Amino acid sequence: MTSSNEVIGQMKKSELLLELFSEEIPARMQAKAAADLKRLVTGKLTEAGLKFVQATAYVTTRRLCLHVEGLDAEQPDISEERRGPRADAPEKAIEGFLRGAGVTRKQVEIREEKKGTFLYAIIEKKGHKTAEVLAKFLPDVIRTFPWPKSQRWGDKSLRWVRPLHSILCLMDSEVVSFDLGDGLSSGNNSQGHRFLAPARFEVVSFADYQEKLSAAFVVLESAARKELIQADAIKLAEDAGLKLLQDEGLLNEVVGLAEYPVVLMGEFDEAFLDVPQEALTSAMKSHQKYFSVVDANGKLANKFIFVSNMKTQDNGAKIIDGNERVLRARLADTKFFWDQDLKHRLEDSLPKLNDIIFHAKLGTVGQRVERLVALSGHIAGLIGADVEQAKRAAQLCKADLVSGMVGEFADLQGLMGKYYAVAQGESVEVSNAIADHYSPKGPGDKCPSDLVSVAVAMAEKLDSLVGFFGIDEKPTGSKDPFALRRAALGIIRLIVENGLRLGLVDLCGSSASQYTNGLLSDAGRAIGDFFAERLKVHLKEQGVRHDLITAVFSLSGEDDLVRLLARVAALQNFLSDEEGANLLTGYKRATNILKAEEKKGTKISGEATAGTLTEEQNLFEQLGKVSIATDDAVQREEFEEAMSALATLRPSIDAFFDKVTVNSENEDERHNRLRLLAQIRSTMNRVADFSKIEG
Repeated sequence: MTSSNEVIGQMKKSELLLELFSEEIPARMQAKAAADLKRLVTGKLTEAGLKFVQATAYVTTRRLCLHVEGLDAEQPDISEERRGPRADAPEKAIEGFLRGAGVTRKQVEIREEKKGTFLYAIIEKKGHKTAEVLAKFLPDVIRTFPWPKSQRWGDKSLRWVRPLHSILCLMDSEVVSFDLGDGLSSGNNSQGHRFLAPARFEVVSFADYQEKLSAAFVVLESAARKELIQADAIKLAEDAGLKLLQDEGLLNEVVGLAEYPVVLMGEFDEAFLDVPQEALTSAMKSHQKYFSVVDANGKLANKFIFVSNMKTQDNGAKIIDGNERVLRARLADTKFFWDQDLKHRLEDSLPKLNDIIFHAKLGTVGQRVERLVALSGHIAGLIGADVEQAKRAAQLCKADLVSGMVGEFADLQGLMGKYYAVAQGESVEVSNAIADHYSPKGPGDKCPSDLVSVAVAMAEKLDSLVGFFGIDEKPTGSKDPFALRRAALGIIRLIVENGLRLGLVDLCGSSASQYTNGLLSDAGRAIGDFFAERLKVHLKEQGVRHDLITAVFSLSGEDDLVRLLARVAALQNFLSDEEGANLLTGYKRATNILKAEEKKGTKISGEATAGTLTEEQNLFEQLGKVSIATDDAVQREEFEEAMSALATLRPSIDAFFDKVTVNSENEDERHNRLRLLAQIRSTMNRVADFSKIEG
């Protein structure tokens, strides 16, 4: 047993500045690296009992920086009390205790306790200066920094993302001195832009550091670089009578490519505009990190915007010329792929799909296409789409996987298939279905509405779900390597947003029947539960209460999503007013009595009768009317009407509980009244399982 008592006084507050200066840090690693540096250093400070007001991490392509404000200048002194063995313990045990506590026998107290006499050591720990604490743990933080990939250079022992050149570490203008090895030790200097201001300079504070970096052509804050790039790119486009094609992902990437971003515009040959727009933008983005610009009609213009890390006397003329030449070669390759792909029809590529393994247990992509053709046709028939068009689209939807263009730009699969389909004279419906068959890819992606597209897109996702569940490759925890959660949500959106009346169980069965090895086996129920969970997530994001979702999902045999959602909406509206809430209270009172009786082993069966009391008779009669009205409304899927019918039970239920004693001494009366309560439960549960509702 130990206890500690911190001696707290008025601590001096200090400032820490740490910079790790290296060769270029990959842009994709920068944000995490900054967060890791802050987490690791502040975690060590906290462990050491050092408090601070604020810690801010910064990152550029060549430097990782941490600024800590309001930091304790030294650790507080600590007095720790540690209990040892009994006073009459063997001498070796006592010596071990004294050695571990770092005290002598004279410094130990002997105390009487209920369980005996024990030795106590009072250990006084003098707090160290924060600079000493930093010098002790920072080398380890740097050496073990969690880069996704790291490497060594030459005969150096340090592993780092790129060669580490210098370490700036100051606390209140004084160097926090430590040696990292490999000729690296902390100091008080840094350097600016690689080309524009490479000279090293001394630093005395964070404010001084910021000021000197700015003068040395380095914009330290990522947010400032992002704002500068965005504003200049928009202005350049507008000055040319064009509009910047916004791309947040690309913007975030180029922010990490330049310490002093200079935004420039180049131009390419208009002849390249014959290639599909998306292929050109993909080539510019993926290979060159260029932004595209469009005209007032959204058509790609033959100009591009890029970010340079240099300010030149010719206003970037030579840099623009160099980038234009590089892009010309890239776009020439892209046009070559397009021209070559157009020499073949999509169906000519189908045999090649038999050489691509979809999954070792699920066959080739060619076999998958055969399943998609049959399933797309089946779904098309159910939803009123053109069956032959759906089959044709399914047959061709994967053909572009073996095209030169998709081989170069994988993100264009499906879309390029559409362009090839249009070029070879396929119908608009078939062409669009090829482009849409991966959609919706996520919550923000547009959901197809053309029924041919819907049929093929749904078949594509169903085949994945049923196949992977059939081979027991279900998502676990945060792992979902085959994107099955996304597939399930996509199916839900396709059904709900298009108002399709389809049963999920039948759909899964139809998909499973395309496999020749009895794949589905017992996976059907698991898929149903999986859909239920995905729909719950979908509805929760729209603000629907989780208990209402559960109440509707608890109804057995309900797998029509449109009907399910109608029930949930009606239930939510019903319970939003006082009448619904009060009826729920009556329901719970009735079911609580029934649960208590059923727990005792009481069998509640048979039909209730009118009973002897007026309140019993009124409830009996009202239940009969409401039961018929509810069944009729549910049959017609008028769930709001069904809820309104249930609401008329409230006065009779209230009067029954006010005037009638359920646990009558007369056994017949007691059982009849319990049957009435059971009838309340069964009548209300025809719309939803009210026992699952909170409140």
